[in-house]
Amino acid sequence: MFRAVLLLLAALASPALAASAVQNPNTRVELIAESAAPAPGKTVALAIVTTPRKGWHTYWKNPGSAGMETQSAWTLPGGAAASAIRYPVPSTFTVSGIMNYVFEGEAALLVDLAVPQLASGTPLPVQVRVDYLVCDDQLCVPESADLALDLKVGDGAADAASAPRFEKARAALPRPVDWPARYARADGTFRLSVDTTGAGDISRAYFFPEADGVLDYDAPQTVNRDGDTLVIETTAGANADPGAVTGVLRLDRTDGSHFGASLTANAGEVAAAGAPLASAGHEQHQPGLPSALTAFALAILGGFILNVMPCVFPILGLKALSLANGGHSESAARREALAYTAGVVGTCVALGAAILALRAAGAQVGWAFQLQDPRVIFLLLLLVTAIALNLAGLFEIRAPQIGGDALASRGGTQGAFWTGALAAVVATPCTGPFMGLALGAAILLPTALGLLVFAGLGLGLALPFILIGFIPALRNRLPKPGPWMVTFRRIMALPMFATAVALAWVLGRQAGVSGMSFGIAAAVFLAAGLWWVGIRQHGGRPAAVPLAAAALSVAAILLITPRAEAPVANAALPNLEPFTEARLAALRSEGPVFVYFTADWCITCKVNENGALSAPAVTAAFREAGIPTLVGDWTNADPAITRFLESHGRAGVPLYLFYPRGKDAEVLPQLLSEALMLELARRA
Repeated sequence: MFRAVLLLLAALASPALAASAVQNPNTRVELIAESAAPAPGKTVALAIVTTPRKGWHTYWKNPGSAGMETQSAWTLPGGAAASAIRYPVPSTFTVSGIMNYVFEGEAALLVDLAVPQLASGTPLPVQVRVDYLVCDDQLCVPESADLALDLKVGDGAADAASAPRFEKARAALPRPVDWPARYARADGTFRLSVDTTGAGDISRAYFFPEADGVLDYDAPQTVNRDGDTLVIETTAGANADPGAVTGVLRLDRTDGSHFGASLTANAGEVAAAGAPLASAGHEQHQPGLPSALTAFALAILGGFILNVMPCVFPILGLKALSLANGGHSESAARREALAYTAGVVGTCVALGAAILALRAAGAQVGWAFQLQDPRVIFLLLLLVTAIALNLAGLFEIRAPQIGGDALASRGGTQGAFWTGALAAVVATPCTGPFMGLALGAAILLPTALGLLVFAGLGLGLALPFILIGFIPALRNRLPKPGPWMVTFRRIMALPMFATAVALAWVLGRQAGVSGMSFGIAAAVFLAAGLWWVGIRQHGGRPAAVPLAAAALSVAAILLITPRAEAPVANAALPNLEPFTEARLAALRSEGPVFVYFTADWCITCKVNENGALSAPAVTAAFREAGIPTLVGDWTNADPAITRFLESHGRAGVPLYLFYPRGKDAEVLPQLLSEALMLELARRA
């Protein structure tokens, strides 16, 4: 009894707290209560208030084409219960034609807390974990906040400091209305009719659906008015039978004010309306030209550095041979340089266009997405095998004689073009320094500017060839053509054979042992056919028949599709687990976490995994510090990983993140060092 009295006195002595706040890098998050002493058996209003920094935004319950609804996980005393979040009226935010439903300033998300029947003065601790996404027009960052209030059951009196904020929050909520509303779907069009009697002088309108699939978010909404009736027309969404449609109709008045009406529309006939009224949506928030120019410059620099990355090394021999064979003619050297550049830039732009087109169609893809398909790896294996055999001298690639020597005379330029295209294709498994930020911006920029960034990547990759082709002093430093070229060519076959072995291994990781077997069998058939081609070439006989036989053998194997198997991530670090956002959130609450994203076809990733991440000193330090490691394997397409990469401004792998205890992620360099990893372990 005495102990119970002491506990009661302690509870009465400790003040009730009606507010809690966390300052994250991009957002301030608060939890406030309308009353620090809520009445028993009643409800008390709580508000999760997010205030992003200028130029950033958070998301409505339906985020639109991209984004994430705010998630809340409550820890409450027995008998207490939190209602669903009530959101204020959102705004539209469009980037590169992608529509988002957002809050660009302070947003108060209201929650009603049911208070259990407890004695006055009883502590009522309230805790909530808030996970949300905050973005600007170039970058998205997932953030979280752990908030807590120490309330006490009392008389329910409102807190004087909180009252004005709750009054403002309630005014920002959509109003419940009994306006008659109907919608109709026909021929891919969604039409909504609303009788807005009593709404006042309306200048603009926009409808925010609560459910996904009702309408096409990215399509503009046209609004017509006939008296008090508004008819909103737009492209229908994927849900062919949405049932009753609920949402918020935002109405802007001629005096500059606005409000939202919460309404429900049932399917019915929608008549044509009269005069056009402006829509409140689809204002474009495009990244400015300076950011596009910065991304373009970073892409050039990243492409230039890519020339010394291990994923591009196997084709350096081809480039050197092309330069050496170009002769010393000024015009010929420049033609080859321009042709090579055209091949590189054209291929990079084509890959970029494919990425942007697939993303516009709703696919979650990023840089090197094509390498997530085992069939592409299969074809690359055959291509690299053929190149290696050609460099080894097994057969020659000869231009057909059409119209005398006309075509043959253009062979150097054509060879340079296709060598450039090959360089770009083989470079896709790597994301070198500066490329990550550039390509991450490219997928958010308007299409034309995004393609410009991809062109910048190709320009950087081709830059050494351009400099040698257009600067005679550099070109004259190249060795003269001679017998050394044969030896050099044979040596360059070795890294190409090694690349073929690596591609066979990747194929095995993607499609299992059967897939790797099919790939090796196809490569063997191809090698046999090309060996036959070489024999006939050396004898001066036509090579069309053996070449056709090799192609048919490979085609027959292509008809068989091996069963795909999930890859298994490998690394030497201790405490490895597969990446999920839920697991990351759980581990972050316990301490520091290291996260990395990799793919079996990413040579840069494998260099890091077999270097800094596998160093005995690093593994021992991580084990001693107890740092868990999450691995996101992007070898095969994974939309969840793609979205997470995009939220950190990346379009491809590798990505390395270190989460210190209680802090947000630190983005690590794309080329790791043992010293850096040891420093992370020391700080843990």
